[in-house]
Amino acid sequence: MYEGSRPREEELFETSRFNHLAWSLVAFFAFAAIWLAIALVNAENQRHALMTNKCPDPLFKGGIDKACLVTVRSRDHWWEHLWYGVTHVRARPDEAK
Repeated sequence: MYEGSRPREEELFETSRFNHLAWSLVAFFAFAAIWLAIALVNAENQRHALMTNKCPDPLFKGGIDKACLVTVRSRDHWWEHLWYGVTHVRARPDEAK
């Protein structure tokens, strides 16, 4: 039989040159980064509300209203919480020696 009429086996089935594992990892880490950013914004919102005493308990002096902490907006925008949380990593600045 004529050799040129035989189909080439490497072209019989379509192969994907798309690296699925790499793009799956990119999607996973992008999702994780967004999820952690949302968690940081929520934690910084509550921390700032506690520091500025935005949620005092109306019944007990010195107490904290936990229901208020869930809904409080201690700054105007979410990105302010994200920026403060990312730039202020240490709890206390180093003392000068």
